[in-house]
Amino acid sequence: MNLRFVGAALAMPLFLAAGAAAAAGDPPTATASGATTAPDEPGLKAPKGWKAPRTEWGDPDLRGRWPIDNLSSTPSQRPPNLGTKAWLTDAEYAAATKAAEEQLKLYQEEVKANRMGMGHWTERGTPVRQTSLIMEPANGRIPPPTPLGAELSKNMKSSWTEKTFEWVTDFSPMDRCITRGLPGSMLPGAYNSGIEVWQSPGYAVIRTEEIHEARIIPIAAGKGPPPAPVKGWMGYSVGHWEGDTLVIETTNFVPNQPIGGDGGAGRPVPNSDQMKVVERLTPTGPNHIHYEAWVSDPVTLSAPFKYDFPWTRNKNYVQYEYACFEGNEQTRGYIEGTSPFEVAKREAREKARQAGTLAAVDHDTSSSNK
Repeated sequence: MNLRFVGAALAMPLFLAAGAAAAAGDPPTATASGATTAPDEPGLKAPKGWKAPRTEWGDPDLRGRWPIDNLSSTPSQRPPNLGTKAWLTDAEYAAATKAAEEQLKLYQEEVKANRMGMGHWTERGTPVRQTSLIMEPANGRIPPPTPLGAELSKNMKSSWTEKTFEWVTDFSPMDRCITRGLPGSMLPGAYNSGIEVWQSPGYAVIRTEEIHEARIIPIAAGKGPPPAPVKGWMGYSVGHWEGDTLVIETTNFVPNQPIGGDGGAGRPVPNSDQMKVVERLTPTGPNHIHYEAWVSDPVTLSAPFKYDFPWTRNKNYVQYEYACFEGNEQTRGYIEGTSPFEVAKREAREKARQAGTLAAVDHDTSSSNK
């Protein structure tokens, strides 16, 4: 199961290497030109004079395929050694791009070698200039948990944290191929990072490839969420338009999902049923959307934080069925293979089988000697 994220783990050292020199002391916050604000990053702002197209019924048209595999080289949380350094310098960006291009060559190298490895398994892309997908707070990291959030975090289990599995509660919802939740589903993974947007009068649908989910979002000003007892893995979303921007407010989450997704960096902080995610999808050109998502949870997080990055259209990207694991057998396999109780049962059955075989052999032997 952990192989899902091997590609992301491989990409991180490349990113860290690109920024290591500049981050050795107090990390600079300026680009090579001296600017302390965002450089001219495609997708973060619309070209002067550009107007977003409209659907047949008059809404801003966001429809299309917007895979975020091209963001896989950029970490979700900023490496601590970069501090408040939000943007790569020209030299660092060139180094990160070169490293990413070398990784992209693995696919063809494996084709030539007639084998399939991580070059086929993972989706890679060239990096963006930002040093993390989280852009607020200033350090680009998920804020510290509340005391309750820290306590609940101790009980967060997944295939990343456990070696022995007794029951399904030892796995995360993603391990069990249920959901990546929010905001996890809107972040790039090692592979299957497809996102599609569909629209009809009064509705928008965001379809994510991993794990095969479609968020059906009613667009109605003033419409609120259902009563608090009504909860969903992806929460309940309601949208409205602010100019060309689709604003989506999501609440009513099933609690105890990892905020920010599973990963190899210890036990994550879980969400509560009070978590709220406010997303903003703003078209910034014929092939770009500026995606923002404020995540807040007053129960488990000490402060809100924001994901902020561009989407790039790729009409050739096709989503395929995300089967996750065939036959839905892996969870049982983990339990039977690692649980002391299950191991003891298996050993007892084996001893009984051997004892039965020996008894049968003894019976046959004694019969033939008569």
